[in-house]
Amino acid sequence: MDTGRAAKSARTVVISGVPDGILKDDVMSDILVIHFQKSKNNGGDVEDIIYPTMEKGVAYVTFEDQEVAESVLKKNEHRLEDKRLSRYYPLKVTPYSKNVFSSVTSVLNMSVFKDQYVLEDLIQEIKKKNTALSFGPLQSSGHISVQGSFPAIELLRDFLLLKAKSLSEDKNEESKSHQRPKKQQQQCRLTTDTNNFVHDAEGEKQVVVLDTDTYLYMKNFLPKKLLANTDVAISDVTDGDITTLYLQKVRSRPDAGQVLAIKEEIEHQSLKLHNTLCKERICLDGYVRDEKQKYKLVCETLKSHYPSVLVIPYATHIDVIGNSLEVFEFTREVNKEVQSLFQHR
Repeated sequence: MDTGRAAKSARTVVISGVPDGILKDDVMSDILVIHFQKSKNNGGDVEDIIYPTMEKGVAYVTFEDQEVAESVLKKNEHRLEDKRLSRYYPLKVTPYSKNVFSSVTSVLNMSVFKDQYVLEDLIQEIKKKNTALSFGPLQSSGHISVQGSFPAIELLRDFLLLKAKSLSEDKNEESKSHQRPKKQQQQCRLTTDTNNFVHDAEGEKQVVVLDTDTYLYMKNFLPKKLLANTDVAISDVTDGDITTLYLQKVRSRPDAGQVLAIKEEIEHQSLKLHNTLCKERICLDGYVRDEKQKYKLVCETLKSHYPSVLVIPYATHIDVIGNSLEVFEFTREVNKEVQSLFQHR
């Protein structure tokens, strides 16, 4: 085995914009191979091509050398041209992602700030500070959707929590000076009610916000970090891409610092996984019930050969989570197995 060779994922690129349905699949695969072998396209020797894939107009091309993949990515424009095509087609070439948890969506409830800020102005301030995030329109209820990487959303959450805490402290000072009763502290929340983000003084309660896919992987492959600790009770609330864990000390246990230690360990493991995990989605749209079942059965059969891959079936798709190489190989085998079953019907 050539240990010096780059991992397959590092030698693979994703091709979007492949013209769909105008030629037979094997002919289109041949045209793509020819395109990416040409020196004028910064190409080189192609080891493998996967086409068609679960996504319409998308192909995976794996080169013999990582340098060729990197060179192909540097070319500003790829135009697919061949005498078998009636015209040229622009292609988009992107690296095979090692981390597909690059985009999650959550909802912020900004109404807690409406008494102190013009919400539109506050949103503009947030946008300037968080250029890596995308924001939806501000709703009359004060809710706004936000999309971006999970770490970026976590930073935004922390910023808003500090701002909410600061407002509460200002209110308390104002209440004292005017001899008014103190109002209950309000806090911003990300989709679920997270009143416990400001932890109690004894450290008996903690809250951790995680990417849902990362949490599901941890739950399946790192159970001792989440479930097997008898000193800390952990409950979870999942809302789309975000899962909130509530950690609380078991009353009979005296060590209040144990809760904080478990929280920090979960956050540490989550960060490590977030930087290494990859997710591939097998879309089942357009397939009848029996065909969907075939996909799920093939996934279940192959799963034993990939012990570190998490397969999560849904009604409309199947999510495959693990390291990039294993996910790539797993989805490739699933695709081949299912296509073979379809051809022999």
